[in-house]
Amino acid sequence: MFKTMKQLFTPTNKDLRHRIYFTLGALMIFILGISIRVPGTEDLTSSLSFLELINTLGGGALKNFSIFALGVMPYITASIIMQLLQMDIIPYLTELSKQGATGRQKINQITRYMGIIFAFIEGYALAFAFIGKTGDVMQYLYIATVLTAGTSFLLWLGDQITQKGIGNGTSLIIMAGIIATLPQMFIDAFNGLISFEGTAQIITLGVVKFLIFVIIYFLVVIGVIFVQESERRIPIQYANKSTSAYGNKAQSFMPIKINSAGVIPVIFASSLLTIPGIIAQVVKNETFTLIVQKYLTYTTPVGFLIYIIFIFFFAYFYTFIQLKPEEFAKNLQENGGYIPGIRPGEETKKHLSKILSRLTILGAAFLVIIAGLPIIFSKFTSLPTSVSIGGTGLLIVVGVALETYKQLEGSILTRSYKRGYSRR
Repeated sequence: MFKTMKQLFTPTNKDLRHRIYFTLGALMIFILGISIRVPGTEDLTSSLSFLELINTLGGGALKNFSIFALGVMPYITASIIMQLLQMDIIPYLTELSKQGATGRQKINQITRYMGIIFAFIEGYALAFAFIGKTGDVMQYLYIATVLTAGTSFLLWLGDQITQKGIGNGTSLIIMAGIIATLPQMFIDAFNGLISFEGTAQIITLGVVKFLIFVIIYFLVVIGVIFVQESERRIPIQYANKSTSAYGNKAQSFMPIKINSAGVIPVIFASSLLTIPGIIAQVVKNETFTLIVQKYLTYTTPVGFLIYIIFIFFFAYFYTFIQLKPEEFAKNLQENGGYIPGIRPGEETKKHLSKILSRLTILGAAFLVIIAGLPIIFSKFTSLPTSVSIGGTGLLIVVGVALETYKQLEGSILTRSYKRGYSRR
């Protein structure tokens, strides 16, 4: 890592540094926009329990009722739906997914239009839910339009980062929103654990508690990095490859991550649990609201159990959508490849499915632990709700940071290789 950073500041990588500066400048625009409230509205003083995920991913923009209150979540929702629709549900989309770069470009365009439509619908629902019947239709439409414009601007800004900066723009915007809340979280933890009004022993005990909190937080970060980078390598041999000097055929590996689904299962599960809450806010029915508060929020035992079941279900569902053992076994056989000791075709498919199932159990258990840590932490401490350990936000930050660093490292290595080759 230090070697990469040292190479980054060499004169030959000046344009790469400019891309990083552009990325940081674009993210600063996003951070500034979080504090710009929608004209004519006020900060939300009501509970955001069922929308806390959106608020967290947006850096607190929803709590401020900022112009970026919806963030890029409508686009993320549209992306997930588009991935599902490409599974032979809509033949046109399935055909586009097989057309390479041209097909992906059309799918991305459709996804953006769908995301903007979702943004308008969600913006209107939020306006109605938080302003209530005191507003009129024109006021709801005005707020929905401003929020939709904010999401559209963020999608454009994300594109600019991807093209002129470094990393995936949309992912970096989400990461920046989460990181923006970290300083305040540590300040709240400091104020909640350390009291300067007591004796010296009480103050010392508070300092020790705060240091323990910081250590545990960073240990969780290290654990997340370790699991995110862990993978199972399946050996693959090709019958048409020449043998080596020792007579062994050339061998390669198929890496499968323990957490192949990433953070998607948690987002799916959280999104499903927020739907009853959104409906309760809109319909304002006392009985239905009580049922939602008692059984359909993940801070209650029943809701937490449903949350865990959803995470496991979506972890399996999304992993098998992405990797598709049957399709991989077919492609492997067509290219003359095989897994040593496993017959090509049906047996390869069953072998891959078995490995995926076992890895997904570990991956889903990891997601449950990380997603459940903030909930359990809040139950056993008296700290503010803004203070937490683990959570969906941490998964996203670690994943995006690792992905961006690998892209940066790859760019530097490629440039070094080209310079070394040109000297020859």
